Amino acid sequence: MASTVEIPLVGGAADGQTVTVELDPNGRPPLTHHHLGEGGLAEAEIYELETVGAEAGRWRYCWRGPAV
Repeated sequence: MASTVEIPLVGGAADGQTVTVELDPNGRPPLTHHHLGEGGLAEAEIYELETVGAEAGRWRYCWRGPAV
């Protein structure tokens, strides 16, 4: 079974929410998260992974803009 981690979303419509993602074999989450809006893919937003501080294993997804 793959390891998972909860990562907060910062900015955009999903600000303050968290997502649970699977870690890759190197212990890292996906580089981006596509958060679906109420209209599905038509309202999706892109969040990009950032490391928080100097500590390993602390991340957040920061809003980068609409997916379309």
